[in-house]
Amino acid sequence: MEHNYVISLCCPDRIGVVASVSGFIAEHGGWIVESSQHSDPAGYFFMRTEIRASSLPFGTEEFRDRFSRIAEDFQMVWKICDTAVRRKVVILVSKYDHCLSDLLYRWRNQDFSFDIPCVISNHEDLRSMVEWHGIPYHHVPVTKDNKAAAFAEIERLFNDAGGDVMVLARFMQIIPPDLCERLPGRIINIHHSFLPSFVGAKPYHQAFARGVKLIGATCHYVTADLDAGPIIEQDVIRVDHSHDPSTMVRLGRDVEKNVLSRGLRYHVEERILLQGSRTVILS
Repeated sequence: MEHNYVISLCCPDRIGVVASVSGFIAEHGGWIVESSQHSDPAGYFFMRTEIRASSLPFGTEEFRDRFSRIAEDFQMVWKICDTAVRRKVVILVSKYDHCLSDLLYRWRNQDFSFDIPCVISNHEDLRSMVEWHGIPYHHVPVTKDNKAAAFAEIERLFNDAGGDVMVLARFMQIIPPDLCERLPGRIINIHHSFLPSFVGAKPYHQAFARGVKLIGATCHYVTADLDAGPIIEQDVIRVDHSHDPSTMVRLGRDVEKNVLSRGLRYHVEERILLQGSRTVILS
């Protein structure tokens, strides 16, 4: 099957960045199939370019070697990826199954390109669902007395699976700060609130108590600051005075799974560039 190389970069904004990148690709006969750019007011430039792999006379390693001089000249933070290499997504889940079920469906139907080498849970409830798909299921209980050991085991399982990204699909545990620091930009969470409103536990109940007219969900990268990592994707749904917290929970499930799947798609397709506490999504 045809596959593409994706180059994504960030650098101080100046004249000639696009010309240098596209000129390098054209010089080697490269066929650009998609390209997006963004220049922000802070003076930084962001770019994502997708190139037909068969049009270039070399692979990603030689691409890195040849392109490194341009990257150095423009002080780029950059990477190149091959779409033929499927990202390994390790899913963490507790008892709620709607986000997990949606990701399993999208994986099974190849909605976008990723693999699920394993699912890790602090409960046994969803084992049969996962194993029906032929995916290993690891039960790692988490209690107030064993958290350090439990998260050490979760990290070991993630590394043994060759995980590229860890997805918290309603995993009802707080990730330790040291693990967040070892996996920056590689842990994605779905929070059942339109952040920064209603952080922490029971956001639908908080929303009901506040009488809001919109509830939502937020897909974000996990950092040591609870529910405060860079936001990837968000969406909302309208509610009114007749909706109690249980109704809001039901309505919110569809928003949660859709927001998580869109955020994960942006991540595995290398469409996200981090800028401090913000993200730039080049879609």
